[in-house]
Formats: sequence, C-alpha cells, structure tokens
Amino acid sequence: MEEKKNLLTYEGLRKLEEEIQDLKVNKRKEVAQKIKEAREQGDLSENAEYDAAKDEQRDIEARIEEIEKILKNAEVVVEEEVDLNKISVGCKVKVFDFEFDEEMEFKIVGSTEANSLQGKISNESPVGKALLGSKRDDVVTVETQAGNCQYKVLDIQRSN
Repeated sequence: MEEKKNLLTYEGLRKLEEEIQDLKVNKRKEVAQKIKEAREQGDLSENAEYDAAKDEQRDIEARIEEIEKILKNAEVVVEEEVDLNKISVGCKVKVFDFEFDEEMEFKIVGSTEANSLQGKISNESPVGKALLGSKRDDVVTVETQAGNCQYKVLDIQRSN
C-alpha cells in the first residue's frame, strides 16, 4: 500500500524542518544532560527525575520519527503557482457564513499543518473538502455533525 502524500505549504515545510533540527540538536542534548544528572543521584529505581527524563527522551524520539515520516512523504504546494480561479491547497479563502451571517477567512492547508485557532483548515476536513475546487461566488454546502452549513465564496487569494 502506497503511503499518502502529506501536502505542505512552504511555510509548513520550513516549520517542520526547524522543529526537527531543534529536536535533534538542542532537545536531545538537554535530555541527555538531565538523564546524566539523574543517574548521578544514585538509585534509579525510585528516581522520579530519571523516569521523567527517560519519558521526555522517548517523546522527543517519537516526534523526530513522526516528522521524518511526514517529510519523507511531503509534497510541497508552490503557492505562487496556485490557480486563483478555484480553491486549492495553499489558498487563502474569504467566505460568507450564512448561518452566522459573518465573513470568515481560512487558509487551506494539508492535514499536518491544520490549526483552526490560526485559521488554517485541512483539505481533508469537512469544510476544506467542500471548498476545494469551488470558484468565487459559488455557494458551498458543508455536511457537519451539527447539520448543513452554507458558505458563499467571496474571494480566493495567495496566502503569502
């Protein structure tokens, strides 16, 4: 089975590369130092600092492995080449929400970059899926657990 591609914007790729660099260069050294200091305290069987440091080390290694897997299957969306006639990953979209009678802005990103608090929604989310391929002035219906929502596409821009 082929692994699915992880769609990333250039900004998302850069953030992951910075994070993995920090984890490998800084965090590994910090946790190794914590483990060394905890070992020097003697009996490891009842040493909470040692256990905490080992847990932190395991978490760091798991995150490094997760990022490496994402990067291995990354497909970077070149935002300058995004077609602004229709919504795709890498676009900033302004929509009108009929239910709440308000305008909203989203950036459509790959699932690994999604962060609703920053207005970044996944191309795999219900709203993201429904908006993909839509054009300016289209009215899109999104099926959610709470019922159907309707959005009118007001504008499509490059996100940079």
